[in-house]
Amino acid sequence: MTITATDSIWLAGLLLLACWLLDTSLGRKALADSLPRRNSMPLYMPLVPLTLWFGGVAMAVVLVQKLTPGLEGWQEIFRDHIVMSIGAVVTIAVMMFLADTHFSRRLKGFGLNIRTIVRDLFMAIVNLLAVWPLILAAITVTIFFVELLSGRQYQMQSHQQLEMVAEYPQLPLRIMIVLVAVVIAPLLEEMMFRGFVQTTIRSILDLRFSPWRGHLALVPDHRQACPERSRRDANGTQGVARPSWPCVQFEGGTPSPHGLATIGNRQSATAWPAIMASSVFFAIMHEDPAHWPALFVLGVCLGYSYEKSGSLFRPIFIHLFFNATSVAIALYQAGAQ
Repeated sequence: MTITATDSIWLAGLLLLACWLLDTSLGRKALADSLPRRNSMPLYMPLVPLTLWFGGVAMAVVLVQKLTPGLEGWQEIFRDHIVMSIGAVVTIAVMMFLADTHFSRRLKGFGLNIRTIVRDLFMAIVNLLAVWPLILAAITVTIFFVELLSGRQYQMQSHQQLEMVAEYPQLPLRIMIVLVAVVIAPLLEEMMFRGFVQTTIRSILDLRFSPWRGHLALVPDHRQACPERSRRDANGTQGVARPSWPCVQFEGGTPSPHGLATIGNRQSATAWPAIMASSVFFAIMHEDPAHWPALFVLGVCLGYSYEKSGSLFRPIFIHLFFNATSVAIALYQAGAQ
């Protein structure tokens, strides 16, 4: 029996997944050290980029279509991708501005810390390999149930952009599709669904279901607590260094450093519901319902990597590698035909 490269990738992913399950007690301890990202975002904040993307950019595409009639098929698709790319860049810029304004450590608190890029790049490959068997299993189960319910053989459709890569050989269009799928989409969707939607859901759950509600409070401003470390700024003025963990302050008392690990373990229980909810939202925002189970599994991996690392670069890289693999397969199949 010959073992192909695909089999090797699948087996490596299965081994990594098994190691993760054993190391985390079947996932129960996976997010024991995960803490919420401190922010001052109002509850409606995720609606800003969502409305801008799904409303404003969609309207811009329709407007440009009416202003530029008579183009060939591939030229129309190229034009639409240009408009969507510009809209995506604007939406990303808006999200970065909002994150820089509302997160306690600004863009670093949002998860965009360039110092973690190398580690996140490596761990993204590991995470994607580990979740790959689950994605394949979700696809297999989806096909099985569709065939069971329909009574006929079913072949899952490729993503619309992958079909366009195979259908249109024009190089400018293919370059644009690769740029959108491999660079723009991961940046846009991870900032939106993980950075804003998932963070907001977890913040709501932490506030609503915290076991210390009414007994202690997370201090959002480092100047109010944890004065154990200090530094001098460029002007020589004595200041307090911002701690990397939230400080715990008991009502009527003083800051306590002993509760930091405990609050991290207990509040991590809200991370999984936030991951699940954002993954559902992420999946249903894609057009084909047959893709939803696999996209949900991918979304859980993306959300978990964000909560585990605190870095938004990690899910961005996972998403990038996943899309790049799909596009590479589509291009290979198109060249083989």
